[in-house]
Order: sequence, then structure tokens, then C-alpha cells
Amino acid sequence: MTTIDEQETTISGDDDHVSLVKAKRHELEQMKERFAKLILREDMSGGGKGVSSALALSNAITNLAASAFGEQHKLAPMPEDRKRRWRREVGWLLSVTNYIVEFVPSQQTSKDGSNMEVMMTKQRGDLRMNIPALKKLDAMLIGCLDNFKNQNQFWYVSKDADESEKGVQRSDKWWLPTVKVPPEGLSEESRKWMQYQKDCVNQVLKASMAINAEILAEMEIPDDYIDNLPKNGRESLGDQIYKSITVDSFDPGQFLSTMDLSNEINVLDLKNKIEASIVIWKRKMNQKDSKSSWSSSITVSMEKRELFEDRAETILLLLKQRFPGLPQSSLEISKIESNKDVGHAILESYSRVLESLASTVMNRIEDVLYADNVAQDPSLLAKKRTLSSRPTLNDSNRQTPGESPTGSPTATTLSDVMGWSVEQEASPQPEEKEPEKYHSKSAKILARTKNSYMEKLEAYKLRSPTTRH
Repeated sequence: MTTIDEQETTISGDDDHVSLVKAKRHELEQMKERFAKLILREDMSGGGKGVSSALALSNAITNLAASAFGEQHKLAPMPEDRKRRWRREVGWLLSVTNYIVEFVPSQQTSKDGSNMEVMMTKQRGDLRMNIPALKKLDAMLIGCLDNFKNQNQFWYVSKDADESEKGVQRSDKWWLPTVKVPPEGLSEESRKWMQYQKDCVNQVLKASMAINAEILAEMEIPDDYIDNLPKNGRESLGDQIYKSITVDSFDPGQFLSTMDLSNEINVLDLKNKIEASIVIWKRKMNQKDSKSSWSSSITVSMEKRELFEDRAETILLLLKQRFPGLPQSSLEISKIESNKDVGHAILESYSRVLESLASTVMNRIEDVLYADNVAQDPSLLAKKRTLSSRPTLNDSNRQTPGESPTGSPTATTLSDVMGWSVEQEASPQPEEKEPEKYHSKSAKILARTKNSYMEKLEAYKLRSPTTRH
């Protein structure tokens, strides 16, 4: 005869089993709904008038990230239920990449001992390289948020609290809670720890930005975008900006200091103009011998167009670094909406949401470090009020020439984070001869991400804007 305690244990065990079964059923229903929407391509009528499969997947990853991460008002671990949901559902969406393959030659030994070359399927090169890297960045970012569990060196005060109780607000985002630190500021150990967290998030931001930039560069420019472009770079930029870029002695930092970057609209407008001029100059160089509607009455040498294009790309890079939270440009939106490559869509959207989250986390870290600085030097508040009367955007993200690229001499490098090494570059696998189309793409992404993009950052003493404190 069973005791009451044994009966209660049995009932409790049954309840746990029932709850687990219900949870699994709920997950299954969620997965069915998620993939039904993807198959219908967001056209719930079933009439086949939905968006492309690539755009449907891109939107699904973007919307999932928005619901899972939100605006991230505080430095705190993600709630476990949202963390599980993010990992589960983003895993579903990324699983599509397992079936995007290419044919690669492989050696096979027959029964008589002879070797023969056969074609085998393998995950496409760019996905094989970038998906694991992005998953690593994802885990690092969530792990960084987990590190703030049980910290007691700073805390948050609601925006609705009395003025006497409120902490320090670095930005003009009045809806965010304010940060408070002890009257004497953070301890030296906590300050170093915060700086280390900042450096780690910085590496995630730089890597995700680099991958996203390269994937966008691989996407084709839609004809609709090209058809709406002005006939020449001067018309696109306007006389003032065109003259500033085409002067004999050009300094990108000085150029931006003359621009009105007081608000997001102005920065985005400049970015749109710069991107349009780059496309125009590239097309003119590629079509130099053809007499088309792109021919111009104003003759500019090929060398000068190439020089102007390089300057414009440098300005574009500076803008992206100084204003990481900037909305997508007209060219980027046009590329994403017209893109038909599912692999590119997944890589672009996944890297973009990680870039956005890393930028937000970095801003929250800088909020704490700013509150610490104010505790040590209250006069900074008065300086902030003075600066706030000037037309600036994201002053905390600006960098002065010669500024140290990192607050820590032992900061992790981008190559360390991504697992890149000289040996990997120098030791290609000869048996993995990828088809020319995607071999060139994956090689470009790897080489340009590690070299071209990062070399420009170093050349202009740039780093991810969120490391500027």
C-alpha cells in the first residue's frame, strides 16, 4: 500500500510529464506556423502574391530578433524563456542553410583500388564560413549579457522616479531608466571589468558589421534603383559636397566636420547621396566605352573617377562607424527587397540583428561608464549641457585623431574572435575545389572582411564606434 507522500510524488511526476508534453506540442505548433508563413511567403490568402522566399526569411529573422531582444533598456541577462525561444526559432530559420549546397569534386576509391573523381554536395562556401562565425558572435553577445547577473556596482532608476532619486542619463532617450552608481563611482576592479565587457562587445560589433557589409556588397544592385539615379556624381551629391570631395587635398574627417550631422535625417540623406555617387562612378568606369544614357557632357578621367569613388567609400565607412544605429539606406533596402538569394538573405539579416543588438548593449555599457565618470567629476554634467545645445548626433561615438583604439592593451582582436589565423589563409584545402561562382564569393568575403574592411578601419584610426568613450 503506497503512502500519501509516494502518491503525491507520483502525481507530481505525472504533472511534470504532462507539462513537458504540452510545451513540446506548443513548440511544434509554433514551428508549423513559422514555416507555413515562410512557404506562403507572407501572403496569408494563399494566392501566391507574397514576397520572395529570401525576403520572407529575412523578415522572419528581423521580426524574431525584435520580439526576443526588444530595446534592451538595461544591462541584464535575457529572460530564460526569451533566450530559449530565440535559440530555438533562429535555429529553425538557420536550418534552411543546411540544404543550400554546391557540387564539389571528391576522390572516391572503387573496389578494384582505382581512384575516380566524383561530384559531391556540400554546404555552400559562404554559408559554411559565415554561419558558424555568426552563431559564435550570437553566443558571445548573449553570454556578455549573462555576465551582468547579480552585479551590484550600479543599478537603474525608473524614468518616473522623483528627480532627487534619478541617476545619470547620457543620451536624450528620456524613456530609458537612468543609471546610478555609488557616490564615489565604480571600484577600480569593476571599472576594469566593465571595460573588458565593452571590448568584447566591440569585437562582436566589428565582426557583424564586417560580415553584413560584405554580404550587402555581394548583392546585385536592382535595376529600379539604377533607373532612378541621377546622370552624374555632381547631380547626386550637389555642388557643395561634390567640390569638397573632388578637391586636390582631401581629408575625410575634415569633410564630415563641415557637414550638418545634427540629426538622423541629415546623416541618412548624406549616406544615400554618397552611395548613389559610388554606384554612378562605378557604372561610368565599367561602361566607359559604351555610348548610353549614362554618358555625360562633363568629361572626368577614369583615374579621377576611381579616386573620387575611393574617397566616397571612405566617407561611407566613417558614417557607418560613427552612427551604427542608422536606419538602412535606400540602396540597402532596395538590395534586400530585390535579393533572391536565400543564403545571402539569411546572412545579411542575421548579421544585421546581431550588429543592432551589439550596438545597443554597447550604448548601455557606455551609459554606466558615463555615470561613473560623472561620479568622479560632476562638472561633466555641466559640460554635457553645453554640448547638448550644439547640433550633434551621437557625440559619444565620435573619435578624435590619434585616440587610442582600445582601453585595454590586452583587448581581444577581431581575428581572435572569429578564429581567423595566418595558417588558415596560407593552407587552403586542395581537395575542396568549389565551383567558380561561389568559390570567388566566399574568398572575397573572407579576404575583404579580414583585409580591405579592417585595413580601412586601421588606416583611418577607426574602430567600432561603440568603443569610443
